[in-house]
Amino acid sequence: MTTRLTTVRSGALTTVQDAGRPGHAHLGVPRSGALDAPAMRLANRLLGNAPDAAVLETTLTGCALRPDRDVTAVVGGAPCPVTVDGRPAAWGAPVRVPAGSVLDVGAATAGVRSYVAVAGGIAVERVLGSRSTDLLSGLGPAPLRDGEVVAVGVPAGPVPPPVAAPWPGPPAELVLPVRPGPRADWFTAAALRTLASATYRVSPHSNRIGLRTEGPPLERASAGELPSEGMVLGAVQVPPDGRPVLFLHDHPTTGGYPVVAVVPEPALAAAAQASAGTPVRFTLA
Repeated sequence: MTTRLTTVRSGALTTVQDAGRPGHAHLGVPRSGALDAPAMRLANRLLGNAPDAAVLETTLTGCALRPDRDVTAVVGGAPCPVTVDGRPAAWGAPVRVPAGSVLDVGAATAGVRSYVAVAGGIAVERVLGSRSTDLLSGLGPAPLRDGEVVAVGVPAGPVPPPVAAPWPGPPAELVLPVRPGPRADWFTAAALRTLASATYRVSPHSNRIGLRTEGPPLERASAGELPSEGMVLGAVQVPPDGRPVLFLHDHPTTGGYPVVAVVPEPALAAAAQASAGTPVRFTLA
């Protein structure tokens, strides 16, 4: 019999995410997937799930869920209060949630995105091999709404014994290594020095598509226009206002603004947890 989770409170933005759908950029489909992939994998490991089992990714305000059968869950990623029927429960460790009880994932006390993993994984339909919600293309399930029900898969086995899990804390300062991008020559030498030395801040207008920054604009050496060209995960694109935008997992696969630099993928998990106002520095890798 299938276990189901009812969404009691959907929060600001709660989506289903797994390891994403790489390999489809030529079709105009970005990778998507969990922005903080290490947090997703650790939550799954604590439950005995496959590393890429689908989880729920919350944004800032958490969510609340009611299972119709007993489940075991882990809430990780951004630290937050966790309760079961109003009683405090563990964050970052397996928690038993009895049938009919409410697992409440509170607002993040630091960072941005918390992850709710359930033994057996979230079992929505796959699209192009992934269960992930893609906010740009609309592929995958829509963001959760109050009252919506999602299915849980069958656990692979018993939940492993509890262990001390090394959850990294959200960054007080986001330091992003960069490599020169394909259009670095479209910017002045002064602009490149600014990129490598100035302190920016995370803009509140950031989302799963891109981390926007506030700070000194980068001056172009060329005033021309680019035809649309391919964009990769981690590209640092510079729109007309001159403030760098770091492309995250739901980014467009093409774009016409120049890419001044590229951030290697392993550094992007920290960007997923950088809240508005967090200082940002770009350093040459």
